[in-house]
Amino acid sequence: MPATTELRRLTIRDVAREAGVSLTTVSHSLNDRGYVDPATRAKVKRIAEQLGYRPNLRAQRLRTGRANCIALFSSMPFAVAGGTSRLGFMMEIAAIAAEAALAKGLALMLVPSLESSRELLDGLDIDGALVIEPVADDPQILRLKERGVSIVCIGRQLSTTTPLPYVDLQPALTGRLLLEHLYAQGARRISLLIGAQSRYSYLEVERVYQEFVRDKNLPCFISKADESGGEESGRLTCMQLMADHPEIDAICVPVDAFATGALRALRALEKRVPDDVMLVTRYDGLRARNSEPPMTAVNLHLEEVASLAVELLFEHICADRRRDVVMGPTPQIIARKSTMR
Repeated sequence: MPATTELRRLTIRDVAREAGVSLTTVSHSLNDRGYVDPATRAKVKRIAEQLGYRPNLRAQRLRTGRANCIALFSSMPFAVAGGTSRLGFMMEIAAIAAEAALAKGLALMLVPSLESSRELLDGLDIDGALVIEPVADDPQILRLKERGVSIVCIGRQLSTTTPLPYVDLQPALTGRLLLEHLYAQGARRISLLIGAQSRYSYLEVERVYQEFVRDKNLPCFISKADESGGEESGRLTCMQLMADHPEIDAICVPVDAFATGALRALRALEKRVPDDVMLVTRYDGLRARNSEPPMTAVNLHLEEVASLAVELLFEHICADRRRDVVMGPTPQIIARKSTMR
């Protein structure tokens, strides 16, 4: 390579000349856009790396109009997503998603719920958004769609319009795992305590629960708590549930904040866990692991989920819409003392 090339900034012209291809082919290869023969794409990337080429991000942004940034949203209210959970569900996804995004040349931005501030949402300069388990007609999603931002949901959204692409967290299978575990441990009066909001995972677990108790010829006990109340809502709902049905010997509480509240309620009622009442939750996070006793939960393999979500979002940002649904990894039960009699 000439000395003058070493002293100036390398450009895609240098890569194109060395690879013997056009500027367009280099651009598409390095940015994973358009159709390029896989062997040619690999060759261009290899030569760019050998030359030490680094893209001029500012020029690239001006040329493509992209922000090279994606955002991660959680539609859960702070009462549920706050506290110890802030170091849990969203952050588990964020850590891996940030690494996966960086490999695609994208930065990751964490965004709290902004339904009350349209101006802040409009000011986000992003190419795409990952939304964790959105509610039906989520206002953040509606606004992002109006702006033409590519969206991928982690967990399916309930929608009467065109469904958004999503990574399937398999809530029905998760619900069955928890219920079958309780039944295997001897529970025969199992109740379900879920959120009152319109989320796909809630409806799926409720459907599975109703099928389960019907098939096993068990009594049906369903209570719903408002997410805005967080742990306290779970506590109050559990108190009322046990007052109405003191015979209950197990409670399935998919939302970990509600499960923590339910555990407080059982303790106040002098119900021993698991001897009197068994308790399970879905997310195997800090709330489940650090409670006393530790709660049986489910490993959702969020690291893999995050990588799958970023990959799917990147495809849609690049106008590759061949995939709309990606199956998440198989959830696995993590049995702990809250169900071990």
